[in-house]
Amino acid sequence: MTSDNQMTAPEIVAQLRRLAKDNYKRILLRHGIREPVLGVSVEELKKIQKRVKRDYRLALDLYDTGIYDAMYLAGLVADDAKMTKKDLQRWVDHAQAGALCSSTVAWVAAESPHGWNLARKWIDSKKEQVAAAGWTTLTSLVSIRDDADLDLPALKQLLQRMEKTIHDQPDAVRYAMNGFVIGLGAYVKSLTELAIKTAEKIGTVEVDMGETACQVPYAPDYLRKIKARGTVGKKRKAARC
Repeated sequence: MTSDNQMTAPEIVAQLRRLAKDNYKRILLRHGIREPVLGVSVEELKKIQKRVKRDYRLALDLYDTGIYDAMYLAGLVADDAKMTKKDLQRWVDHAQAGALCSSTVAWVAAESPHGWNLARKWIDSKKEQVAAAGWTTLTSLVSIRDDADLDLPALKQLLQRMEKTIHDQPDAVRYAMNGFVIGLGAYVKSLTELAIKTAEKIGTVEVDMGETACQVPYAPDYLRKIKARGTVGKKRKAARC
C-alpha cells in the first residue's frame, strides 16, 4: 500500500468501508442522502483529510466513485486553486445528494477562483440542486472574502431578486436563499441592515425538511442575535468545515 499522502481512491474507499457505521448511515439516509452511502462520520473523514492534506487528482478520483462519503471527502482534500470551471461544473451536475451541493460543491467553488461566476450561473439553473448550490456558494463567498473584494451592488441586486422570488422556489432553493440573506447580513457589515429589512419582508420561509428535526432559521431573529453578539462582519478562515 502507498503512504497516506499518496493513497489512491480505491485504497481510501476500502478504508472508508472499514470505518462505516450502520447507525450513521441511517441518519444520512434520513437526511436525504441517496445510495451508495457507507455511513462514515465527518470526524473520521477529517482524520483522513489531515493525513492526505490537499490533493487535486485524488479529490477528482474520490468524487468520481459516486459514493457519498468519498465524494464528501473529495471536497475536504480538493486543491481549490487547481479546480477548473469544468471540474466544478461536473461536480455540481453529478452530486448525488443536495447535501453535496450545499456543502462539498459550494465550499470548494467558493474557495476557487471561479466561485463568483459559477454561482451567478448556477442560481439561474432550472435544476433545483444546482440553483441551491449557486446560492450556497454565494453565502460561502461572502463569509470568506474581504468586503473590498465583493461586488456590493450586485449583492444588493441579488437581495432584491431573492425578496421577490423566494416563496416561488423549490424547497432546496428556498432554504439556500434563506441562508444567503443570513450570510450576507452576518458577514457583510455594510449590508446588515438591508439584509434584516429584506428578511422581515420575506417573513417565515417554509421548507419540507422530511423526516428530520431540522428547522429553517427565521432570518430576522437570527441576524439580530448575531448583531447582539457583536460578531457582524467577522469572516471565516475557510468555507470548508
